Amino acid sequence: MANRTQRLRFPVQLAVTVMIVLGLVGVAHLAGRGRGSVIDSLTRALDWQTVLGWFHVLNDLSLVYVVVPFFVVELIRYRFLKRLDFDVIGDSVANVITFVSFVAIEYALGILFVTKLYFWIYAEFSLPHLALNWVTIVTCVLLADLTYYWDHRLMHRIGLGWATHTVHHSSPHFNMSVAYRFGPLDAVFPLLFSFPIVMLGYNPILVLLSEVLVQQFQAILHTETIRKLPRPIEFLFNTPSHHRVHHGANRRYWDKNYAGMLIIWDRMFGTFEPEVEKVRYGIDRPINSNNPLVVFLHGLHRLGSKLLVTRGLQNKLRVLVRPPGWEAD
Repeated sequence: MANRTQRLRFPVQLAVTVMIVLGLVGVAHLAGRGRGSVIDSLTRALDWQTVLGWFHVLNDLSLVYVVVPFFVVELIRYRFLKRLDFDVIGDSVANVITFVSFVAIEYALGILFVTKLYFWIYAEFSLPHLALNWVTIVTCVLLADLTYYWDHRLMHRIGLGWATHTVHHSSPHFNMSVAYRFGPLDAVFPLLFSFPIVMLGYNPILVLLSEVLVQQFQAILHTETIRKLPRPIEFLFNTPSHHRVHHGANRRYWDKNYAGMLIIWDRMFGTFEPEVEKVRYGIDRPINSNNPLVVFLHGLHRLGSKLLVTRGLQNKLRVLVRPPGWEAD
């Protein structure tokens, strides 16, 4: 399937994406008009407090019952394999500090204007508002997952995107702490994809909760402890094996497996690669540092340096929007 879809040209990939989006949104808007016991149960209005409680368990508490326990297991595994050293510990501490910095920027943006902008778009430019029910929740999560694929792919394929996302990939290790290694602009790019979902009639709170769910799902994939899962799961879902490939510095693994929850997006759009050879983690130009400032800002520093030596305004703009390895003639 991957080989077949790799022949799809980029405009065709976008057209397929639009068709999927229209299908999901159509289901959400038309489901309430159907009749039958199953449809009635799926479209019955849900209580916001109940839904918020579900997402709290899935999103917030997963840090307690999945991430931290797995990280402890990984530290024990590192110790058993004689790989637990100051570099692993320093790298993990740097990851936590970048996460705190990322959250601070995210909250600042939210307080200053982003939250108001979400609800302004929802009030002024949205399709008819969708009720809160199982259909809208499921379709919103699927839309959040699909747009995450394209957001993630964009951050790999343009210079400005990679300048912030390279932070996440710069660790030479692969464990749960790496899931929280964020760059300074990682909260900005998703807005380009969140706002359109709100415009389709979805409540901004549901959109944000769905996006966090996709992020948390992917967070638990950052582990070497789990090798491969049963084939049906590996075919449909993103797994630790698929995400190890995504973090690989091996040339064959570059720009592969962008998925959040469902790996089918990579299979459909020709960016899937199975884990075959041993993964070497990191980036092509290692930063060789656990200094949190170096980790957090190295991508923007490298981009700025490249802009300074690139001649011409047009070429400087191309550095921002062309693939990271692009050089002016």
